[in-house]
Amino acid sequence: MDATTELLSSYACDLTYEDLGPEVVHQVKRTLVDTLGCAVGGYPSEPATVARRLAGTITSSTPSRIMCTDQYSSPDMAGFANGVMIRYLDCNDSYFSPGGGHPSDMISAALAMAGPTGSDGRKLITAIVLAYEVFGRLSDQVLTTGLGWDQGMFSVIGATCAAGKILGLDREQMGQAISLAVTPNLPLGVTRTGELSMWKGCATASSTRAGIFAAQLAELGMTGPGEPFEGRRGLWEQGIRGPVQIAPFPKGSNGGQDEETRFRIMHTTFKSYPSQIHTQAPAGLAVEIHPQVSVPEVESIRVFTYQGGVSSPATEPEKWDPKTRETADHSIPYLVAAALLDGEVTAATFSDAKLRDAGLRRLMSVMTLEEAAEFSSRYPEEYNCRIEVTQKSGRTASASTRNPKGHRLNPMSDSEVEGKFRGLTRGILSDQRADRVLELAWGLDQQNNLETLFDSIVV
Repeated sequence: MDATTELLSSYACDLTYEDLGPEVVHQVKRTLVDTLGCAVGGYPSEPATVARRLAGTITSSTPSRIMCTDQYSSPDMAGFANGVMIRYLDCNDSYFSPGGGHPSDMISAALAMAGPTGSDGRKLITAIVLAYEVFGRLSDQVLTTGLGWDQGMFSVIGATCAAGKILGLDREQMGQAISLAVTPNLPLGVTRTGELSMWKGCATASSTRAGIFAAQLAELGMTGPGEPFEGRRGLWEQGIRGPVQIAPFPKGSNGGQDEETRFRIMHTTFKSYPSQIHTQAPAGLAVEIHPQVSVPEVESIRVFTYQGGVSSPATEPEKWDPKTRETADHSIPYLVAAALLDGEVTAATFSDAKLRDAGLRRLMSVMTLEEAAEFSSRYPEEYNCRIEVTQKSGRTASASTRNPKGHRLNPMSDSEVEGKFRGLTRGILSDQRADRVLELAWGLDQQNNLETLFDSIVV
C-alpha cells in the first residue's frame, strides 16, 4: 500500500466505539435524526421513485432494506436508493473545507450493510464517525472543485470505510477496498454546473453504491492497485502538485480538545432550509425581513455575501433563470425572492408553479448580488451575509448574520433538530410514527439491530 492507503486503512480498522465518547455519540444521533428526516422528505420525489423502482428489481442473498418501504434489494442498490432519498431535498448536513460536501450522504452505506449483517447501534455509530473522519480529513486538504471533480470523490472513500468497518475487514482487505473505490470512481464537477439535472441529487448516492461494492469485493479477495493515491498515474497525479498531508486522526475519547484534532462529525453544519449551503444565510435573512416589507412596493434588493456565495450566480446565468428544482435550490436570487414573497422556504418553494411565478421573477429582476470584501476575508470561519430591501417609498429594511442557524457556531438545539425532522416528514409520517422514529434514533446506542428502526419509517 502507498502511505495514504495505509493511513486510511489502519485508522478504519483501529477505531472503536470506546474511542468516541458521549459528545460524539450524541452528535451521531442528532445527525441520524436530521438524515432520516431528509430521507423521508425526499421519499416522494421523482429521482427517489426511479431509484427505488430499479433497486426493487434486484434480489440478493444479502438482502438490504430500502428505507421507507418493506422492500429489500442488494446492499449496493439499497444504498443507492436510500442515498437518493437522503440527498434529494438538499437539506442534509454540510462539511465546509477546501473540498466540502455533504457527509451524511455516506450514512446510507453504513445503513445498507448494518441491516443484513445484524449490526447493533454501536457498530453503526462507529462506522458513521469513521466515514465522516475519512471524508473530512481528505476534503480538508484537496479542493475538488478546482480540479474539476465532484464531491463524491471523497464520499466514495468514506462510504467504503464505513461499509468495510461493518463487514469487519482487516487492514489488508480495507486497503484493497479503498483502492477499489478510488481507482474506478472519479466523478466530474459538471454535475453541479449550469442548469442542474436530477443527477445533482443522485451523484453521491452513486458514490455510496460504489463504496459498498468495493468493500464487498475486497471481502471476497479482490485486489486493486497497490498505490491508488501516490503511484504513477494515481489520484494525486490528477492535477495535484506536491504531496497531500493528511492531518493526524483523533485518538482517545472525543479526540482532541482543539478544533483541529476533534472528530470531524463535530464540525458539520445542519441546514434550516432545503437548499444549497451558500443559500442558507440569504434565505434565512429574507424570511426574517418578510414581515417588514410590502412585496408589490419593493423597488430594489441588494444581497452582500462572500465570494463563494456569489461565484455561481456570477458565472452561471441559469441561477438567475432556474427552470429545474435542482437549479433553483442552488440559486440565491431565486431563494431570496421566494422567501420575501412567502415568508418561508420549504419543499413547496420549488414546485413547477412557483418556478414560473411572475411575482417571484419580478423580485429577482430588481435584485443584485454583490461580493463584500470583508465577508470574503472572514470566510470560511464566518458565513456573513447582509440583505437590504428598499421600497418605493424609500424605506429600507435590512438584516445580517455572521452564521446562519445550524452552523456549528450557531447550532440547532436538539429540539430544533426534532422540529426540522417533524417539518420534513409532516404529511408522510403520522405524528405517532414520527415519535417512534425519534425514540429509536435517540436510543441508537441501545439498539441490538436496526430492523425496528427501518420498520418505524415505513411510509
